[in-house]
Amino acid sequence: MLSHPTSQTLNALGLSGMAKALEEQRAMQGIEELCFEERLALLIDREKLHRMNRRLTTRLKKAKLRHAACFEDIDLHSPRGLDKTLIMSLGSCSWVGKGHNVLITGATGVGKSFLACALAHKACLEGFDALYMRLPRLMEDLLIAKADGRYGKLMRSFAKTPLLVLDDWGLAPMTPATCRELLELLEDRHGRYSTIVTSQLPVTAWHEYLADATVADAILDRLVHNAYQLNLKGESMRKMKSIIDPN
Repeated sequence: MLSHPTSQTLNALGLSGMAKALEEQRAMQGIEELCFEERLALLIDREKLHRMNRRLTTRLKKAKLRHAACFEDIDLHSPRGLDKTLIMSLGSCSWVGKGHNVLITGATGVGKSFLACALAHKACLEGFDALYMRLPRLMEDLLIAKADGRYGKLMRSFAKTPLLVLDDWGLAPMTPATCRELLELLEDRHGRYSTIVTSQLPVTAWHEYLADATVADAILDRLVHNAYQLNLKGESMRKMKSIIDPN
């Protein structure tokens, strides 16, 4: 079926959601029973939904989340020490708008990264931009950026991301130089933007992990202050899944 000239004009104006809805209306039986204002309202609602979905798709693509995790997929029944009330509160994403942080610790395989990605996905749904990065990869990218002249631009990009997920904190050694770069990043974000950190190390061991004691004090002050702490316990979720489904 050939496209209606009005639909073509709407597409040309960037109103593709409205154009598609108009084509659907033309094929609907009984649509003529609705008055002009009602039909127009339906078209506008479709355009609004189309734009919201398009922005969400863009946010999720830019976020580069490690897991395709949704907030509704968080398992609150496994014995991992999750506080259901706290998790539901984090699901509101009000903490993102306030620049608060979330620190997720626990042994390997207990679901730290999945939980972090689920919270980041929910933040994207609520209209916040997010970015997932492994801390070792982030520090490597900054090192490369210093060599090719992109350091300032890349640092500003990381610093202004509303929700930054730093996974695998504590897996790779930190030098005094990388500690200072991390402090610079967290200083720019402190009180304005939110950070999720996942680590196998308990928060009490983070000071020793950071190479420079003075810088470590400053980093932890900016991370732990106003932070929600989740310490996951129990068996490895990956191990339990392999036992349930050996294939």
